[in-house]
Formats: sequence, structure tokens, C-alpha cells
Amino acid sequence: MKIVFAGTPEFALAPLRNLIESGFEVVGVVTQGDKPQGRKGILTPPPVKTLAKELGIPVLQPEKIREALYEVRALGGELLVTCAYGQILTQEVLDLFPLGVWNIHAGLLPFYRGASPIQSCILNGERETGVCIMKTELGLDTGAVLVEERTAISDTETYGELSARLSLLGAEAIVKALRKIETGEYALTPQSEEGARVVRKIGKEHARVDFSRTVREIVNLVRGMNPAPVAYAVLETGALNIYRAEPAPEFFDAAGAFGEIVCDTPKKGLIVKCGDGAVRLTEVQLAGGKRMKGSDLLNGRKLQKGQVFVC
Repeated sequence: MKIVFAGTPEFALAPLRNLIESGFEVVGVVTQGDKPQGRKGILTPPPVKTLAKELGIPVLQPEKIREALYEVRALGGELLVTCAYGQILTQEVLDLFPLGVWNIHAGLLPFYRGASPIQSCILNGERETGVCIMKTELGLDTGAVLVEERTAISDTETYGELSARLSLLGAEAIVKALRKIETGEYALTPQSEEGARVVRKIGKEHARVDFSRTVREIVNLVRGMNPAPVAYAVLETGALNIYRAEPAPEFFDAAGAFGEIVCDTPKKGLIVKCGDGAVRLTEVQLAGGKRMKGSDLLNGRKLQKGQVFVC
């Protein structure tokens, strides 16, 4: 069985690597184009391209895959595996692969279709998520599911941490799925439309902390935005990036306005009043500064009790 792999970011590395280590023949990789990175705008290849080159796998980087049907067909793939590729496939692309197109989706279906299943699970306070190997069709993440693997989400797990775990889970799940496809004997589970939803792409415009919200909503927002696009709060003196936060129950009854710093003692931490209690900002970053513990920021007297974040 000859496989073409389409993926782009770091999330797709473990699945690609595991396909090779499991003895599957990957005849080509399709990925997004190189993009400028950093302040100097240095043209940088996507992670999947770098790994494919290391493994000696041919790489295609069409601006739009539907405009490179000849090149993709020439790879000789019987089956396409997609994993965070970043482009919507047309019917012409799906028709290139006699054994189908199979997507590694980092969320439980049909509840988390769309662009941000990992972040959205955290933002919504879910306690469980997983990976689905889905047969791709024209609808957005609507295809029938071949393999589903579930995993619990801890109360402190960040987007980056959960993404790393789901990447490994996806690597195991796609190998399990392909073993089933090799035999030709497998059953697909159609998705129900009950409870189905599509989650939007998450950007910086969604990352601002509103301290009038509940403790849990704020903590989940911070978790879901770490490491990117990073939650932030606004003072008159500028913005503060927030990488980690936790409930501060000993200050739930403290007097103060929403967003007010109600404690600035380094030993107790940077405590901010919110809708139903208070949160401790445990890892932060001032504009132009480095990431540090909230208590270390207080040691430098950069923030003080009584200052108020704009909600």
C-alpha cells in the first residue's frame, strides 16, 4: 500500500514518523509553502517538510493542491493520509486515491469539527477529548469514523501540552486504522448530526482576558491560548501576556472591582479579582520583557495592589 502524507505543522510529525517506523511505504509528502518567520522574515520550511527531507521522502508544496493534480498523481499513492494539512480538498483530489483519503482529526466527532478542536475543548472546560481517524468527504469533518481513541484532559493542561499528547495518540491511531484498511475488512461509523458543531479558528482577537468572567472561564482561556496566540490583559500602562493562571480560593471574598489586583505580596502571588472569585497569575510577561513567575514580577514592583485591568 503506497501512501501520500499531507500535513504541515509540528502536530503532524509524530504520525508521519510512526508510519515510517511501522513499515508503511510513504511515497510522497504534500505540505504548505515555506513562510517568513521571526523579525527578520527568514523563509522557513514547515516542520513536515524538514522531517520528510530527513527521511528522504519527495516533497510537494503546491499553493493549492487542487492545482497540482498531475504532480500528486505522479507520486503513485493509493491512499492519502492528512493531518493538519491546512487546505480543503476537492472531489478531484479525493478521486486520486483508490483506497481513500483518511484524516487524523484531533477532536471527538461530531462535537468538535473544524479548525480548533484542541483549543476549543480546553476553552469549553471539557474533561475528555481524543483523536478520530475519519474517511474524508467533501463536508467539513463530516466523514465516517474508522478509529476513535479517547483521553482525559487535566485541569491544568495547556493547548501546547494537550496538542503534543494528541499528536502521539494520532500517530498510534493512524497505524491502527491502516492495518484495518490493509485487510480490507473494517467497519465505518457514520457521524450523527446530533450535537454536531464547527469550531472556528482561534486568533489573538479571542485571547483578551475579561476579568468579569468566572475563575474557571479565565483559567481555561489562559490554558487554551498557551503557547499561542497567548492570553493577555490590559492595564493603562500596557498589556500583560498571561501564560498560566490558577484559582486563588483564599482571595475569593476579597473586596475589589473586576480586574483589580487585590494582592501584590510576592509570597502569595499576583492575585486579580474576577467575576466569581479571584485568580493567581502564575506565569506572565510584560511587553518587551521575558516570561517569568507572577511573584517575580511583583518583586520588581512592576505591578501593585489597586491597579485595575480593563475588562
